Amino acid sequence: MEEQEKISLQLPEIEIDFGLYHCLWDLRKINEISPRIVNLHEWSYIFYVMPKQSPLQERHQANGAVFGEEDGWILPLHFGDPLREYQAVRSQVGLLDLCHRALLRFSGPDRLSYLQGMVSNDVKKPAPGEGIHAAVLDIQGRILADTRIFCLQDSFLFDLWEPLKEKILKHLNHYLIADDVEIADLTGRYGMLSVQGPMALLLLKKLLPDGAVPERELDHTVFLLGDAEIRICRSSHTGEDGYDLLVPITNLLPTVSLIEEMRDNFSLPWIGTQAQELLRVEAGIPRYGLDINEENLLLETGLDNSVSFQKGCYLGQEVVERIRSRGHVNKRLVGLLLEGSQPAERGSVIRSNEKQIGRVTSSVFSPARNLPIALGYVQREYLQPGTPVTILSNGKIIPALISALPFHPAG
Repeated sequence: MEEQEKISLQLPEIEIDFGLYHCLWDLRKINEISPRIVNLHEWSYIFYVMPKQSPLQERHQANGAVFGEEDGWILPLHFGDPLREYQAVRSQVGLLDLCHRALLRFSGPDRLSYLQGMVSNDVKKPAPGEGIHAAVLDIQGRILADTRIFCLQDSFLFDLWEPLKEKILKHLNHYLIADDVEIADLTGRYGMLSVQGPMALLLLKKLLPDGAVPERELDHTVFLLGDAEIRICRSSHTGEDGYDLLVPITNLLPTVSLIEEMRDNFSLPWIGTQAQELLRVEAGIPRYGLDINEENLLLETGLDNSVSFQKGCYLGQEVVERIRSRGHVNKRLVGLLLEGSQPAERGSVIRSNEKQIGRVTSSVFSPARNLPIALGYVQREYLQPGTPVTILSNGKIIPALISALPFHPAG
């Protein structure tokens, strides 16, 4: 047999070489890519990047979940009735699966000074048991990721949206030169649950009667729940009171069972991504990949709690400080109240007197306002709430008003 021509294909993060009916790939990625030979003689190959699944997938199936693919993950869209799930969070408490979050740990004697130069907020401020919101910026001041940083006694935990993890690890390691810092990827070793709603605190007090639940945003502490040592953090993803539970993956299912036993006192349904989206947009919480991307400057997004203007030098600071000294940004994320009954398509043009002034980034029909609402960026001359605009969506013109955020106050 004549020797076959060697073919090398370069895929993101994976190098695959083909020789004589032979292929090699990074074994760490073996569960994320599925090669299939279609025609060996013509060397035709098809590659499938397999979507990831929550470790609670089977539990969700047992609870009647309807699944869909979002951002490379198979996630529960709803559990039969998204509106019922929404109302549970607004009136009582609901349970969220946030296992599609990533977790990094920073340890070593230089961890504080290193992170201080890599994120937009002041890492020196939180004491152990406290946390901050922050953003990772590039040298032009544009947002690579939004994150939560939790201070522990001897390390920092760095929580972010999992699809951003590889990019951020590459970025952080690029600037890790002489610092004595170890970055450990804990993703997959822990799962994250969240209870959200005005009765979330009461639920946790019944679940953990002997412990003091964190009181301030991003405060966190460790509890023993059953046989598991879990870290509880106060954090809202919905505009309502909320708490995230960081659970070792080996204890995730037993922890879920203990929480589900509380359904005798609380309705406590699982909350799918469709209801989560309604809650998020009503709360005016921007989401990376929809309302934020690498084209955005930090001060455009409304993430004002993610920046410190008193700390020392960090990557992207020059641009942030220049905008602050100028006194304004050229555009900013705002709310929009739409006429009619249909949300706007994402990317729809926002206009004033036929002039394009921005674009829609997220839009839903709000149960709380009983009308469509949207998030979007508009030029600074049009930021005043009550300013009339129009939205060109799917060939239709929708009258709208600029609105302050959030659309729905907590409680």
